[in-house]
Amino acid sequence: MALLLMAAWPAAASLPCWVHGAAASGSHVWLLCERSEVLRSPDTGKTWTTTRVADGAHLRAIAFLDERRGFITGDAGALWQTTDGGATWTQRKLDTSDHLTSLATAGQHLWAGGFGGTIFHSPDAGATWLRQPTTATRAIKDIFFLDHRHGWAVGWVGLILRTEDGGTTWEEIRTPATGWTLASIRFRDPLNGWIAGPFGQILRSQDGGKTWNMLESPVRSWLSSIHFDAHGRGWITAERDILASDDGEVWRPLGLEEWMFLEQILPVQDRLWGIGPFGLMINDGPPEKPWRPFTPAFSPNT
Repeated sequence: MALLLMAAWPAAASLPCWVHGAAASGSHVWLLCERSEVLRSPDTGKTWTTTRVADGAHLRAIAFLDERRGFITGDAGALWQTTDGGATWTQRKLDTSDHLTSLATAGQHLWAGGFGGTIFHSPDAGATWLRQPTTATRAIKDIFFLDHRHGWAVGWVGLILRTEDGGTTWEEIRTPATGWTLASIRFRDPLNGWIAGPFGQILRSQDGGKTWNMLESPVRSWLSSIHFDAHGRGWITAERDILASDDGEVWRPLGLEEWMFLEQILPVQDRLWGIGPFGLMINDGPPEKPWRPFTPAFSPNT
């Protein structure tokens, strides 16, 4: 499947590795290669350097607190940390054998979610990590915190978790709206949130995630991520398109002229980047402005 997708995408948009996640802080951008490396740019993508994190490691999620302090999670509780913007990485091991698939930040707080409903929390910018109890046994695919208290997580077979105390206690939400794996969750404020998943599923909550209702979706394809900007406008990445909404209620396909499979919308200063396993797209203005493929130039490993 990956080879077929690569053949269909614009050659100019190709990347040197399978990109599994991305993070940004100020003008700095980091792209996470699934195997062993990070692609990093200090100048919003004008120049790039490839840095090896660990030989043979399976890297799963990346997050940065600022332009220097960043974190990567991997298999069997592996965690890497940088204090120099990603030039060098130090590995440590959290007290779990579960794979850690997602990261969330709020101020100096971090959370890592993974297989088996595992969640770890650091209140001090990664200096210490403690496991948070959950009743979940299914894998977490995405975790999101609006602030240091209000957080949510979604995952396999319709898993939805919510907390109002920073994760000291997590409530598992059971809803008949879905039994499929859920890909992404975002809240615009403590009450209003959205979930995206397979077959065009868009779920909406107006009570902090206690209850969820299905919204009408214009597509039936896999929806992989959600992003809301400071003006309340939303974007959802789909298999061959991007869905946009001005209010979160009605979603419309943008109809990309040059499509590629995107898995994440990343705000980089005043632009939005679409991040895919093999390519990037950039939006320079309002949602209706066309997205264009972006071709990075990379330097050798450091």
